[in-house]
Amino acid sequence: MHQQLKESLWAYIVHNNPELMFNLQEEYSVTRYLEDKVSSVMPKVLQLLEQDKPGHVILELCMEELTSDLKPSKYHYIKKVLKQEFELFYERFKEEGILTYEAINLIEHCEPVFKELCFCRDNEDNGLIWAGVTSATAEYLRQFHSQS
Repeated sequence: MHQQLKESLWAYIVHNNPELMFNLQEEYSVTRYLEDKVSSVMPKVLQLLEQDKPGHVILELCMEELTSDLKPSKYHYIKKVLKQEFELFYERFKEEGILTYEAINLIEHCEPVFKELCFCRDNEDNGLIWAGVTSATAEYLRQFHSQS
């Protein structure tokens, strides 16, 4: 179960939080991060095993706990902003194979907005966050366009 949780968590991060994936790889701390996170839910795994819960239920419950601080995904939010508000750039980045790279750059560029407006599950649909991220994205894309 320990290994399965590590693999599932890594797959989740790769798909939903590639900025974290790159940071962990850059710092050579992938293994430590995954070990620490999964170790934190092992008491819950043991408790659920004692309750005779099926493996898929244990995996689902533990993954929810392991990923709670990774939600909502800034990566998916940025991609949604790009696709809806800057479709030409979105398609260009996608065609050039740099969409993930540029989305990660945009996460960093928009981080002050995410922090100031407390981006989280409870307010990810907040119009102020959308407007702030859209504005910061437009600023970033103006710089990108002027360099192209």
